[in-house]
Amino acid sequence: MVTLKTYGNVFDKLDFSKANSKASEIASMIDNKTGAGNDFLGWTDYASKLTVEEIDDIVSTAKKIRENYDALVVIGIGGSYLGARAIIEALEGLYPEDKFEIIFLGNTLSSTYTAQVLKHLENKKFAVNVISKSGTTTEPAVAFRLVKDLMIKKFGVNYLKDAVIATTDKKRGALRSEADQLGYKTFVIPDDIGGRFSVITPVGLLPIAVAGIDIKEFIRGIKDGEKEYSVPSLENPSYKYAATREALASQQHYHTELFITYEPQERFFQEWLKQLIDESEGKEDKGLFCSSAIFTTDLHSIGQFVQEGTPTLFETIIECDSPLQDVVIPSDEKDLDNLNYLQGKKLSYVNDKAYRATLDAHSNGHTPCNVIKIDKMDPYNLGNLVYFFFRSTAFGAYLIGVNPFNQPGVEIYKKNMFKLLGKPEKK
Repeated sequence: MVTLKTYGNVFDKLDFSKANSKASEIASMIDNKTGAGNDFLGWTDYASKLTVEEIDDIVSTAKKIRENYDALVVIGIGGSYLGARAIIEALEGLYPEDKFEIIFLGNTLSSTYTAQVLKHLENKKFAVNVISKSGTTTEPAVAFRLVKDLMIKKFGVNYLKDAVIATTDKKRGALRSEADQLGYKTFVIPDDIGGRFSVITPVGLLPIAVAGIDIKEFIRGIKDGEKEYSVPSLENPSYKYAATREALASQQHYHTELFITYEPQERFFQEWLKQLIDESEGKEDKGLFCSSAIFTTDLHSIGQFVQEGTPTLFETIIECDSPLQDVVIPSDEKDLDNLNYLQGKKLSYVNDKAYRATLDAHSNGHTPCNVIKIDKMDPYNLGNLVYFFFRSTAFGAYLIGVNPFNQPGVEIYKKNMFKLLGKPEKK
């Protein structure tokens, strides 16, 4: 179970009476699916409803992909790729020993990135998991067209039938129609789960399983989270975290949350968090702005501002005692770098002391710090952490009075872009 601790004198000044008075009501809105956007609350008990057959289908499909291809190209944007990439990199690291590649495409319109990925794929036998509810979202749709063109040129059109897996709507949409016509293997994006909550569905589970990660343990962590983080009071650490964020903003004018990790492979977990929370809260001129940093790296760029700049941000640190791997600092006879005082020490020991020192410096300065801790970075604990943030996000959005599950502002840039591109209007 996730634990939450707070560091900084400002926390003693926070008044939680508003959150306490609304906790039971908001919890009921989530559990009974009666709040705004309630038709997108399917994630609350999705893991518990997954059947053995559904899980086995994902696992067996992943096994076939690994046995028959060199790489899997995951095509999707937003929640259609962030969750999977977050879990895979957090658990496998940035340079995994596994030689099977997971490659992400369709998350940008950068011509350079796309061209380089296509070039990289030219000498590989690869499968594709295209993820889109509609099949017409610009970034993944363009990428899928380009990848199909490459596949056909390399292997012929018949290659597509076995090599393409479509994760899409159950009944409708352009991708569903194409999958039915060409015979792609398909998985369903549930109607009642939005993209930023979809990592616990086949959207995330299939790529995660292809990466060789135990999705059954990941699901078990989520299922335990369903029980642990549904307690209808601020005794629930998930709800307490949401209430703390709201109080820091409304009472102490901290309007920016800086997610901190000391592990570079957790960068995309931070990116997933930013989408989850910013897209859920940031509407009607409300919500905190979520950003992120990787320490100690970013202490050498933004550390000065965090310590002594405008006091508008607080930190939320993801802490885990056990690193994925470790190295020991060797002795050096000449000791020209004056590091022999650290000889024989694990690098994780040094990293931990840097974390403790920074936590003390920032929290005793003017930067309050939340610390969200898990015991180990493994599939079970990461699944549990994902559900912790699901619950806190829904609770926090309802607490400030917004619908957690829509994103009307996202559509504005799309309309402008389509107009500039000359996209024909639907008749």
